[in-house]
Amino acid sequence: MTDTATLTAGLHKALPPIAYAGNPLDRADAVRTDPARLAAVQAAAGARLLVLDGLSPEFSAEGGLVWAPLAAAPEGADLVFLGLDPQGHGCFAAVAPALGGSTAPAAPNLRAMLDAMPAADLAIYGGARSLVDWHARHRFCARCGHATRAAKGGWQRSCANAACGAEHFPRVDPVTIMLVEHDGRLLLGRQPRFPAGRYSALAGFVEPGETVEEAVAREVLEEAGVRVRDVRYVASQPWPYPSSLMIACHALADDPAIAIDHAELEDARWFTRAEVTAALEGRPDAPFGAPTHTAVARHLLEWWMVARG
Repeated sequence: MTDTATLTAGLHKALPPIAYAGNPLDRADAVRTDPARLAAVQAAAGARLLVLDGLSPEFSAEGGLVWAPLAAAPEGADLVFLGLDPQGHGCFAAVAPALGGSTAPAAPNLRAMLDAMPAADLAIYGGARSLVDWHARHRFCARCGHATRAAKGGWQRSCANAACGAEHFPRVDPVTIMLVEHDGRLLLGRQPRFPAGRYSALAGFVEPGETVEEAVAREVLEEAGVRVRDVRYVASQPWPYPSSLMIACHALADDPAIAIDHAELEDARWFTRAEVTAALEGRPDAPFGAPTHTAVARHLLEWWMVARG
């Protein structure tokens, strides 16, 4: 008998890779925690800088990332060590002194370009954006209010106040995103900020003191008034807007009655397999627009189609 983990792994092999995952750079923790080794990597001839316009990437003619010599970093910028490429060259990103962070999702035109970016470049960009944004928004100590400075190659910020000395680390927020199934149909919702016609899996942050399973049940009940059971993990995705870990799950519902919290959702409804198929295929008669290819919500829908095939 095949166990759930083996079955899920087999299903994922039949699907496209999850966007923003699979970063090919070696994070090289031994380098970033050793100032002498980090300085040597930074001074080496092959060291390079990821070119960003604020928090957005510059695109090459082929749609990939653009790199420049480290000397192109803005004056006074903090350099964040992203890792070593397969040739052993150091890869960095710069946090300019005037850069402001952002918690907003990517603009629609940028999302379209990111959809077409090579998978390895997208994963590098996602990690870099999360780190650069975190530095831009955490220039002061949350404990005492004094300025902080980058440490360990940009994977830490340390309070400059000797009486405090607090250490701060890049923040990652866990978010559950879930497909709820009832009698062969899926519960999907839309937020007002979505493009017209777009529906997606329900999602919400994990709160202090609850498990992933409890967060799934709470969020679905709060947003759509549906009680769920048999929550199971499907996949995860790093999401750099600003820096979340999307925890994709599947759950079952016994009662399909919906009670929408309009402070959270504009609409929520059940969709059949045929309707989901039409959306994923982008057919003009589809009853909704599917999530983009970079969203783990689309991976969830494709996973469900294969799992229920």
